[in-house]
Amino acid sequence: MVYTLTDELIFPPAHLATHDGLLAIGGDLSVERLILAYHSGIFPWFEEGSPLLWWSPDPRMVLYPEQLKISKSMKKLIRDKTFKVTVNKSFTEVISNCAHVKRKGQEDTWITANMINAYCELHELGWAHSVEVWDANEKLVGGLYGILLKDKGVFCGESMFAHVSNASKYGFISFVQYLHQEYAIKLIDCQVYTKHLDSLGAKTIPRVKFLSFLQT
Repeated sequence: MVYTLTDELIFPPAHLATHDGLLAIGGDLSVERLILAYHSGIFPWFEEGSPLLWWSPDPRMVLYPEQLKISKSMKKLIRDKTFKVTVNKSFTEVISNCAHVKRKGQEDTWITANMINAYCELHELGWAHSVEVWDANEKLVGGLYGILLKDKGVFCGESMFAHVSNASKYGFISFVQYLHQEYAIKLIDCQVYTKHLDSLGAKTIPRVKFLSFLQT
């Protein structure tokens, strides 16, 4: 069953989502609703022109920072300081690149103008964070963004992009290490399975286990 949201700031329990993870339709992208969604194991995902859709997939793709995999080739890139990595230097530029970079098998972006505005507001309030990856010429070549739930020890990854090979991986690895050291983050929420994340050590866990982690 898919629930229809009203103006009331509430979500149905995430475990009631359909088999494919769809939980609810409607509502808005207010700061309050988005923060409630992430704390409840729910995230928005919809295309331009469609209604707001809210998801909580089962299983859930996550990464435990201590299980991060760094290949030999990536270790060499890091040793050689191939890229420069910054945090929260160019959030708007990162999310805009995530929205417009063409992806294999994907025609339309789900990062709509309204989504960009909402997450920029979350960034200004300290909830949304970005990672920027720069080349030797100070050109932005990769990055990622997501929501940091400091109170839960969780970072919810939203999207990443790369204009050159290995840039997004480089930024992801650097940021996972940074989060683990600076905020004692215990879990990176990667949402759904991808080979890219699997190669970095992420794995799927039952949704009930993920929700239990958020409730502790």
